Amino acid sequence: MTAGGSHLGTSETQPAASAKASGPATGRAYLATIEGFVGALMMFIGSIGTGWIANGSPMIRQPVVIALRTEGWGVTVSTVLLTVGAMVLMRSWLRLGQRLADWGKSSLRSVVLAISAWSLPLLFCVPVFSRDVYAYTGQGRLVMEGQNPYQVGISTLSNWFSLGADPAWAEARTPYGPYFLWLARGVVGLTGAQPDVSVLLFRLLAGVGVLLCVIYVPRLAELHGINGARALWISVANPLFLISFIASAHNDALMVGLAVAGVYFAATRRYLLGVLLVTASIGIKPITVLLLPFVGLMWAGPSASWPRKFLMWGATAGISFGVLALSGIPYNLGMGWVWAIMDPTPGYTGYSPSGFLGQQVEFLGNVLGLPGGTFATLLRTGMKWAAIALVLVLMFRGDYSRAVRRMALAFTAVVMLSPIIQPWYILWFLPFLAVTGIRDDWQIRSLYVGVTFFVVFGAQDQLSVWSFVALPIDASSLAFVTALAFTFYLLFLDLHTRRLLIEARPLDLVKRGWRWAVAVVEARRGAARRQA
Repeated sequence: MTAGGSHLGTSETQPAASAKASGPATGRAYLATIEGFVGALMMFIGSIGTGWIANGSPMIRQPVVIALRTEGWGVTVSTVLLTVGAMVLMRSWLRLGQRLADWGKSSLRSVVLAISAWSLPLLFCVPVFSRDVYAYTGQGRLVMEGQNPYQVGISTLSNWFSLGADPAWAEARTPYGPYFLWLARGVVGLTGAQPDVSVLLFRLLAGVGVLLCVIYVPRLAELHGINGARALWISVANPLFLISFIASAHNDALMVGLAVAGVYFAATRRYLLGVLLVTASIGIKPITVLLLPFVGLMWAGPSASWPRKFLMWGATAGISFGVLALSGIPYNLGMGWVWAIMDPTPGYTGYSPSGFLGQQVEFLGNVLGLPGGTFATLLRTGMKWAAIALVLVLMFRGDYSRAVRRMALAFTAVVMLSPIIQPWYILWFLPFLAVTGIRDDWQIRSLYVGVTFFVVFGAQDQLSVWSFVALPIDASSLAFVTALAFTFYLLFLDLHTRRLLIEARPLDLVKRGWRWAVAVVEARRGAARRQA
């Protein structure tokens, strides 16, 4: 119980300090922290040769950078360093959880130290795993020049290609909220759209989101009877979180941090502050509008009648949307962000449940001489509507004490049943699952598998390598083979992690490893087809 008080009960999902799957070798957490720092440092060095550098950056004229990006040996070494560094960071995260298996009083300090140490080298990386951060600069320039990013893409800017953004952003409207566009305009105003300094400032903004998670994830977990250090280790210390939100500088970090803080204040009866913080999160990226109904439930109270619940839902929505409507007045942005909710991006990713099942249905339908594409579209549409139905069920049914858990499950359903899942999307709901309990059984192992999959996928999916560089093996293939070999080591050879990840017979491990590798290959093929 915090000083603010709470009516939320203890979650029954996860004991506060279970250590069943934590494995051997407890203690000496600093060893895992040092190992992770080395891995992050390797990623920093590797990013110089394979990360995304804007065409307008003076970095590309530096002799060391030229050698690492134009010589075959430089690109090869950089690729291996980036990939091995990411996998070392993965192992360090797993080992930190093992070494803190008792989750005692000092464990929170150990997790915070690890997050700090692992984040430091990533703070100075060339952007890796994604180059969306360069599009942020372009959208800031649009606002700076009096254009509306909800109506035009960055191709309307002079010399836009030098910003470093993916050409996919050329004609794309921004899916971000007005507050992020304000921030992007501020960054451009300070930097003059200089790409490297802009990336650093956007990273610092993302770092604010990470810091909010570090502060409020443990507090929100304690409200639910969950060990705060373990929740922080699960949600923030994991390598996918740090790579996506620090190295890639995704604005999702600020969105998630504000959302976690808002839910914490709502759970401790500071409802108006909670609504405003969640509204700020929506103003960064609108997907967190999903949280408002559950904040309204908390505001209604544990014994609220249905009329009071509807009243609080209306009040929550009225305050939030009213503030957002007023926020659209500066720079004439209006309510343009609503399109991001009402008109989602078309297509699918091959590794999402919806995308993968749709592919199988389409293949089977075509084999049988039926319109497989139509069936696949119907399936994906049905899964999206199923997610909406689950949100409604969780809004109207369930114990008040599990309001945050219900919110977490609703958020998870919307993400996991969507046709498109980017690797960092699972980080949207992970903190809320962590603070309400992830058991030390199939639940935590599913997280291990998911994080490993997306780290491996990201390591080989987003490499910046010039086509004229002569390589003995394609950089993406080299990264994939390297990551796969390291995963094999974690599953079979490492005495500690092989017992942590999957408890099964060797033959079962081989079968599961093979299925996992096939899934990654299919995802790569799907990405290649989309790029083509």
